Amino acid sequence: MPTKNFINFHVLISHSPSCLNRDDMNIQKTAVFGGVNRVRISSQSLKRAMRFSDYYEAHLGTASTRTRQLEKLIPIFAEALKDEFEPALIAKTMELFVRAKASDDDATETDDQEEGADSDAGANKKLAVAPWSIEEIRVLCGIVKEISLTGDEIEKAKTNFAKQKGKKKKTDQEFIEDALTKKRVKAVKDKIDQVRVAIGKTADIALSGRMATSGLMTSVDGAMAIAHAITTHAVEPQDVDWFTAVDDLTQDAGETGAGHLDTQQFSSGVFYRYASLNLKQLQVNLGLLPDMKSAETTESRKAALGIARHVLHMLATVVPSAKQQSFAAHNLADFAVVSFSDQPISLANAFEASVTRDRNGGFLKPSVKALADYWLRVHRAYGLDESAHAFALDSDVKLGDEDALSSLIQLENWIDKDGED
Repeated sequence: MPTKNFINFHVLISHSPSCLNRDDMNIQKTAVFGGVNRVRISSQSLKRAMRFSDYYEAHLGTASTRTRQLEKLIPIFAEALKDEFEPALIAKTMELFVRAKASDDDATETDDQEEGADSDAGANKKLAVAPWSIEEIRVLCGIVKEISLTGDEIEKAKTNFAKQKGKKKKTDQEFIEDALTKKRVKAVKDKIDQVRVAIGKTADIALSGRMATSGLMTSVDGAMAIAHAITTHAVEPQDVDWFTAVDDLTQDAGETGAGHLDTQQFSSGVFYRYASLNLKQLQVNLGLLPDMKSAETTESRKAALGIARHVLHMLATVVPSAKQQSFAAHNLADFAVVSFSDQPISLANAFEASVTRDRNGGFLKPSVKALADYWLRVHRAYGLDESAHAFALDSDVKLGDEDALSSLIQLENWIDKDGED
């Protein structure tokens, strides 16, 4: 059985003039690296683009729904599951995520959030933005549906109602509801393995993980880490587009000029994307292994590798949608390196000294060379026992002593075969 637990993905994409990721001031996201300014695309933006891509839906199924507004999500899931469960049961089950909440301090930033989300106090308290899996709700409804209170349990709840002291007293029905909720929560915890398997059917949660924000929500440790993509070279100053919207009807009144005037930053550059995938963690998240200490099987590893090949495809082809109607920077990867390794290894330091243009004026070729050369230096310097292959659009590119593959699907198939030629 292969022992390499991590797959490292290194991708170079040259984007034409665009503004693929902005901050709250409508300004391009940037980062200082190696003492110079780089344009940046956040990891959250990349993951969201991948999750919403047509490729994801075609190969990985239905993605999670990420929201903090449970009251809006309930009718959506109720409609989707209406042929299996009563809408009232679906609503009650989903509300358990809130009612079973252990404390008001559980709301935490999730993996795909750009900013923290604070809960509102009071009856309308919202969860933090979190990914919700319809498969998970389906299994939870099946568990909850079978749970009811016995006559003795109802009588015990009424007895507790009668023993109340103080001003803030609950009704007997509230005591009964609380007892039923506790029994349902216990039933869910007793069948948590079923819940984990259901969550694993939603690939983006298995990959990116989930921070529990309430009592019944199960935490999932992310199997994939994605870095913020940065340009391999300095990008400064950035260009500003003064754009106008002409009002066609003002000309009839003899007026001239634009009906609207505004500005938009944009730039171009070669971006380095890096991600690492923990294959064992992915198998656990998919519900194929009970925990990280369990030995992987041929079948469980094969399933993880099947997802890994799709991760490569999305990293090489999926682009954030921001301002694409204005710039159409639908560019594909020019170079990619994939390695099976014992640890996550970023090659971002290949660009710590920002790449300079080659004699033809471009950044792409020197970026490809810098990445391939740095991989070889790190590989030799640390005696890394890893297996790696590259894909390149240009035919004269090598990774070490081997020629780069000429098509992306060849590299995907290599991943599928566990890094064996």
